[in-house]
Amino acid sequence: MAKIDTGDTAWLIVSSALVLLMTPALALFYAGMVRRKNVLSTLMHSIAAIPILSVTWALFGYSLAFGPTRHGLIGGLAYAGLEGLAGEVHGTVPTLAFAAFQMMFAVITPALISGAFAERMKFSAYVAFILLWSTLVYDPVAHWVWAGGGWLFKLGALDFAGGTVVHLTAGVSALVCALVVGKRAGYPRHRALPHDLTMTLTGAGLLWFGWFGFNAGSALASGQLAALAFVTTHLGAAGGAIGWLAIEWRHRGKPTALGVASGLVAGLVAITPAAGYVAPWAAIVVGFVASGVCYGAVLLKNRFGYDDSLDAFGVHGVGGLAGALLTGVFAQKALNDAGADGALFGNARQLGVQALACAATGAYAAVVTYGILKGVDATIGLRVPEVEEREGLDATQHGEEAYGDSGGTAYELAAYEGERGLGAIEEAPAE
Repeated sequence: MAKIDTGDTAWLIVSSALVLLMTPALALFYAGMVRRKNVLSTLMHSIAAIPILSVTWALFGYSLAFGPTRHGLIGGLAYAGLEGLAGEVHGTVPTLAFAAFQMMFAVITPALISGAFAERMKFSAYVAFILLWSTLVYDPVAHWVWAGGGWLFKLGALDFAGGTVVHLTAGVSALVCALVVGKRAGYPRHRALPHDLTMTLTGAGLLWFGWFGFNAGSALASGQLAALAFVTTHLGAAGGAIGWLAIEWRHRGKPTALGVASGLVAGLVAITPAAGYVAPWAAIVVGFVASGVCYGAVLLKNRFGYDDSLDAFGVHGVGGLAGALLTGVFAQKALNDAGADGALFGNARQLGVQALACAATGAYAAVVTYGILKGVDATIGLRVPEVEEREGLDATQHGEEAYGDSGGTAYELAAYEGERGLGAIEEAPAE
């Protein structure tokens, strides 16, 4: 049996915790951009995904993604319930530590999609959607790209930490969701303004922090490769923030806080597939270029009229695509023996492989997501009624208010009704 390295194991466990932090960070990032009446429902999209998808990953998700391959398309159920992993070794770390690290990726990916349909989807529909999507889209694509027997892995597709597996699949699925679920009431005549950009900036900062675990942790060791991924991650984010700032300043005349937050996230998304394969200088270029592409993609939604509420497609889908393709340009085998040279270093074929991987994963995600949405809509329905949408999902879906004067919650109301008898609450006379 291979020997466990305690330093590598410690780094992977810390990285797992950092990636877990990214999901509450995403909750803050998204929640700050919605209206006050939908803050809690938006937070719930990310927070509820943690327990739900952690359990499904342990029960069968890990096995489907990383179990013995079935024709390069999917793993089996050999590791259902994480059975047989205790005592096993993956490289230089315990296999359970690797499974836990990958669990955090499986948790955040469906939550990314929620930005496309914020403020209008039933919570019950959301739960059904993420359960089906993680099983039918995420697990197979993770197997294709990251499992040793996966067909894209064997083809030589490079995705260090999730440009195609996480961001492209989630972003393309987000676009499908925006089109199928439809626009928010009154959109685009009435534009919903962010209610608290301080919350969004806090979330962006925490995403930046957690992303070091996302990318540098994907080295699965605490050596030179982790150091490279750490530096490229930071510089990719910096390049993205500077790029968006410069473009927005030029285009709109003023740099905005939301623009900087969007730019740094676009840079992080784009550098993710390349983090362990490109030089630090190339990471700056990747982030800068991706910010411009994503900025343009966000503008396109106004031209085409679809309602991607929080730009999940514009940032994650387009950023993931840009990053995956640029990996095929700037990758250097000298930096990572497990990688390959890109087009800039004499291997134009790698760019073609990256394009094929993007096309295959994007098309698969789009088709299956469409089928899932239609199935959920036909059974329990996707959208809340318009009257509930106008009232706000916090109250209608969760019985709570984020900023209510009384501070009352559904739990307090239920307890009060239990004490006095159902329906015994009387409206106080007006003063």
